[in-house]
Amino acid sequence: MLDRASICVRAGRGGNGSMSFRREKYVPKGGPDGGDGAPGGDVVLVATRQLHDLSHFRHKHHFRAQDGGQGRGANKRGADGLELLVQVPVGTEVLGVEGEVLGDLVHPGQRLCVARGGEGGRGNVCFKSSTRQAPKFAERGLDGEELWLTLSLKLLADIGLVGLPNAGKSSLLAALTRAHPKIAAYPFTTIEPNLGVIYLGESTAVIADIPGLIEGASEGAGLGHRFLAHIERTALLLYVLDGGEGAEAWPAALGTVRGELGAFRAELLERPAVVVVNKADLLDDAGREEAGAFLAGLGWPAAAVLVSAADGAGLPDLVAALDEVMAQARAAQDAAAAERAAQAPVVLRPADERLETFTVAREDDYFVVHGVQLERLFAKADLDNEDAVAYLQKLIERAGLNDALRRAGALPGDTVVVGEQEFEFA
Repeated sequence: MLDRASICVRAGRGGNGSMSFRREKYVPKGGPDGGDGAPGGDVVLVATRQLHDLSHFRHKHHFRAQDGGQGRGANKRGADGLELLVQVPVGTEVLGVEGEVLGDLVHPGQRLCVARGGEGGRGNVCFKSSTRQAPKFAERGLDGEELWLTLSLKLLADIGLVGLPNAGKSSLLAALTRAHPKIAAYPFTTIEPNLGVIYLGESTAVIADIPGLIEGASEGAGLGHRFLAHIERTALLLYVLDGGEGAEAWPAALGTVRGELGAFRAELLERPAVVVVNKADLLDDAGREEAGAFLAGLGWPAAAVLVSAADGAGLPDLVAALDEVMAQARAAQDAAAAERAAQAPVVLRPADERLETFTVAREDDYFVVHGVQLERLFAKADLDNEDAVAYLQKLIERAGLNDALRRAGALPGDTVVVGEQEFEFA
């Protein structure tokens, strides 16, 4: 099971605008008719239940959307670049380069646009004016966004089985559901999460067998981080203790598991919980009394049961306890969801990207200009075209860039960098 993958997504480049003039019989001076370039396609992640892990990203890491079409004469606009849909399993968390969460795909069909297509360039007809009746330049399209993403799959399960290695979690999963996990009498038999469906009264719940946790798992010992990540979405935690180890070992085992959970995510300790002592078939009458006394003295879990996955003892009581606690956990989840829905929606407003908004900073022996619109203008301009350069010069003069450079100490001949373009100040 591959539950983590890195991919590179690249949106399509915008098409170039067309520099064209109408040329028809009996129309000697038809004027400019160059059409606009089209925007490039976006890259969109789509959640689906048809995939169960990220193994299809094992050998393919690069995804690129279609480029936008070029503008043409007769005012013909290019064709929009098609968006690229990349399917990921439900439960995938999308992280950026710095580890920031970009999105969480938890519902089938949920979409997340991770890379926007580049803007198309304008054709020369857009630059026609009363003083510029025959513009001999057009804009170039912009590159689409490109970035590396980390995809992290976190299982969507209602109940998470947690405990130390060899506590009998897989045996309990097999006894409660129709799952067939690998079962053996040695630690770390389970090396990846297993899922099963348990029937609770009139409803069902998905139960996940999480590989055994060891001390230091929250700090990455073993594969602790990968295992603990699958517990985050569970509504209920089922702690499993090894009855064969004796009453002296149970408090330490439970403390170790809860300590690692709390160190990884403190809120996991507040989740509804059920504690079971498994392997009751290995206990004599005195051992069962000790187990009952231990479970009764815990106090904090919603329920505590002594069971045996081998002979089925105590399993009906465990299912009844899970049914009751699961109903409470789902009610709490619904209340939290309703509270979030009732909150005022967040309104995201576009940043101020006026042409006049820019900064000039001196770095070593050159000047760097930062400004969204200015950088876009330079990226779109055809600097090999004299008419395009003259038009750009008028725009930056009107925006006050030359004055700002002079105030920053720029002298004729100094190097000025705007985006990826570099030129001499004059």
